[in-house]
Amino acid sequence: MDLNADLGETVDGAPTADDAAMFALVTSASIACGGHAGDPGSMRAAVAGAAAAGVAVGAHPSYLDRVGFGRVRIAVDPVDLRRQVRDQLRALAEAGADVRYVKPHGALYHAASEDEPTARAVAAAVADLSSELGRALPVLGLGGAIAQAAAEAGLPFRLEAFLDRGYEADGSLVPRGIPGALLDDPDVVAERAIRLATEGTVLAVSGEPVRSDAVSLCVHGDSPGAVAMARAVRSALDAAGIEVRAPW
Repeated sequence: MDLNADLGETVDGAPTADDAAMFALVTSASIACGGHAGDPGSMRAAVAGAAAAGVAVGAHPSYLDRVGFGRVRIAVDPVDLRRQVRDQLRALAEAGADVRYVKPHGALYHAASEDEPTARAVAAAVADLSSELGRALPVLGLGGAIAQAAAEAGLPFRLEAFLDRGYEADGSLVPRGIPGALLDDPDVVAERAIRLATEGTVLAVSGEPVRSDAVSLCVHGDSPGAVAMARAVRSALDAAGIEVRAPW
């Protein structure tokens, strides 16, 4: 089982997460590449930190929305969106990253799971970089439209589950700002990781089990108590004899 976090998210030069501590705990890091956060310097620093810790690097592109931290859905022509995402992926590669996968960020992540034109634009951008690299990059996401678009573009799709976000009974995430959307108790998050790894289910806010065949578990780097949660998850998975490694 993989454990990932979104890192390298600097805003005005200030990091939103304790990257050094998280690199010691995760096996994959989705690095901000300029859309919602990050700049060439932060990308190079994050790439170096990941390499030193033996952590796989993924690209974390977003809508071009630094003010809203990429959490606001924006209407963008698919042709322009493909270019914007491709430029972000290239920026991370040019910062020295051995990009192993791509995971959209925030509002783009959700739009790509629901909207076919958005999904196809994102998949096309990933396919563009894949062609340049000479290997098909996996897309990491929640499923839905992006899974189909990835398949159509000849790209592997990998499903993830969120340890620090609430789920609805239909498998969607509880929107931020609504009670139950965010989890911050390390014990609860660790228990959720074990359930996902051993049973392939996650409990919705209603108490119903939701099926998930996730190969990667996410703790948001900027969540309150992210380091404590990631540490609890690693300890719980290790104690259960579950190998934690990157699947890329």
